[in-house]
Amino acid sequence: MSEARLDRPRRDDPWLMRTYSGHSSAAASNELYRTNLAKGQTGLSIAFDLPTQTGYDPDHVLARGEVGKVGVPVVHLGHMRTLLDHIPPGQMNTSMTINATAAWMLALYVANAEEQGVPTEALRGTTQNDIVKEYLSRGTYIFPPAPSRRLIVDMVAWCAQHSPKWNAMNVCSYHLQEAGATPVQEIAFSLATAIDVLDAVRDSGQVAPEQFAQVFGAISFFVNAGIRFVEEICKLRAFCELWDRIGLERYGVTDEKARRFRYGVQVNSLGLTEAQPENNIQRIVLEMLAVTMSKRARARSVQLPAWNEALGLPRPWDQQWSLRMQQVLAFETDLLEYGDLFDGSHVIEAKTTELRDAAWAELQDVLSLGGAFAAVDELKGRLVRSMAERTRSIEAGDQTVVGVNRFTETEPSPLNTPGNILTVDPAIEQQLVAELAQWRSARDQAAVSAALAALKAAAIDGSNIMEPSIALAKAGGTTGEWSQVLRDVFGEFRAPTGVNAAVGRRVGELAAVAEFVRGMAGGPPRFLVAKPGLDGHSNGAEQIAVAARDAGMEVVYSGIRLTPEQIVASAVEEDPDVVGLSILSGSHLSLVPSIVAMLRAEGVDAPVVVGGIIPEADRQRLADAGVSAGTRAPKGTTSRRLAGGGPPLPPTAPPAEPRRRDRSLNTSTGAQGQFSGPRATTCASLPA
Repeated sequence: MSEARLDRPRRDDPWLMRTYSGHSSAAASNELYRTNLAKGQTGLSIAFDLPTQTGYDPDHVLARGEVGKVGVPVVHLGHMRTLLDHIPPGQMNTSMTINATAAWMLALYVANAEEQGVPTEALRGTTQNDIVKEYLSRGTYIFPPAPSRRLIVDMVAWCAQHSPKWNAMNVCSYHLQEAGATPVQEIAFSLATAIDVLDAVRDSGQVAPEQFAQVFGAISFFVNAGIRFVEEICKLRAFCELWDRIGLERYGVTDEKARRFRYGVQVNSLGLTEAQPENNIQRIVLEMLAVTMSKRARARSVQLPAWNEALGLPRPWDQQWSLRMQQVLAFETDLLEYGDLFDGSHVIEAKTTELRDAAWAELQDVLSLGGAFAAVDELKGRLVRSMAERTRSIEAGDQTVVGVNRFTETEPSPLNTPGNILTVDPAIEQQLVAELAQWRSARDQAAVSAALAALKAAAIDGSNIMEPSIALAKAGGTTGEWSQVLRDVFGEFRAPTGVNAAVGRRVGELAAVAEFVRGMAGGPPRFLVAKPGLDGHSNGAEQIAVAARDAGMEVVYSGIRLTPEQIVASAVEEDPDVVGLSILSGSHLSLVPSIVAMLRAEGVDAPVVVGGIIPEADRQRLADAGVSAGTRAPKGTTSRRLAGGGPPLPPTAPPAEPRRRDRSLNTSTGAQGQFSGPRATTCASLPA
């Protein structure tokens, strides 16, 4: 028996095991983190709420209903202290899913570490900091492309000098797949983003040529693993080969270790379903295998969703279940005792070559357009087209989603019990607003004002933004104050919706509807699709807009992040027959009733439909507030970090006679992908 043990192969070290988590408050999230670490989690993965991600303090009008819903609010240094209480920054590997405000969150993290006597050189972790994918898919951008890239470059350069173990940028292909990217697009678009940033770092003069290999080696990736098991394995092997080639050929990096493709993974949430959610368990396991079985393309860190994330925020027990999946694979099986299981496989090598070559060609095309930052409009259109094809394929039954369009017969699930999702106490928002007022009154305002002035000066003269950001964090500045200074200097950005690029090709039922609509007296119905609040997950709204257009309707859609006042003003001007509101962040109870009341006060009597994921307990409350019906995003297209779940609202019959008004004076234009000062109230009308 002892000889057998001696002959057993040496086991590789397992990957970092993370759980993407955070909600309500810094104190509640700290308790969750410490509990998860005690259960064997080996790295932190912090989810921030939408106001934090988009640079608003909790007392801002756009933060209404959003505080603490899909992540933890971090407004100032006091919150960072509480969030990481008894979690030593010099020992922890921390991943922060933060982009537009990444420099600020890193500044708070550094300030907290220095308070504890931990030098910046000892800090290990990652800031996601990929703004291109925010323009393309997730929606938590603030600034236009050029200054956004400048902020990333400043962070990369600062980390190279002061915190070399910190990954200043985590190029994120995860959300590209969530937005419909094919494997080829996922590889090409994310590599184009990395090249764009690396070129800018090289050209900035902030990093010496002899340091560039270190900078290249510090770029990490965050990828998605979908349900097509073999294809995902090959995609990651292709990623490895292409990154190595880029490092050697484009940047002359001769150190093989520095050219390794280092990535963390969140397995696919796009395919998680509300229908028969127990099926999500086997989906998660298979997708985890796709990123761990091939040693040459194995993830450095893995975080798994919970089985019920298509319903809402997972409970601690659900997160524990996902963590145990990783632990069973890493510590009970013999996977880590062997070399790469797929080397020499003709099937794997052929598919890897196919994906690699196609992705390289797609990458060259993106570079010919000026790179990822310059080609945001074009890339967004390509993603919306790809998602439209996926949605149509599921609707037609060409792509099977078990429990959704096939094998839908089901027994009642014992998992579907009251309390199977976590809800955030709405009182947390007012508590945070009150605490923020106390924080401001207790700080040295003169020191804050001086730090804000220094930050503005750096933004204007091109100095590295990190040092004044750290100084502001130490002085007691807030997320909203940091962001507002840069908004004043850089301006804001309205990203393209990509909907006009999705050519309607639906057949069957919708084609018949379109034929009927074309013959309606008074012309086709007009459908206003709007996304109130800070929720940037627009994939469902975009596909609803495309489907409505394919059905012959006139569609008005201007993208994300609108206040109730802007939506109502647009409805008054556009005179829609139906208003559709899409909210996936859990803020529907705060935003929807006020929008309905404001619409009625302005004389807009069009029925209001609420889309997204609506908890069972909220259905009647929305109906009582005047909502006519509820619907969902296309089945099988869920997004990460939803804050509510449950069946849709009961549909109600539309008016027998569509309300028609004289629209001869409507002049909506609504340019997309432009800088904005005050938000325009009109939307872009899409052709039927």
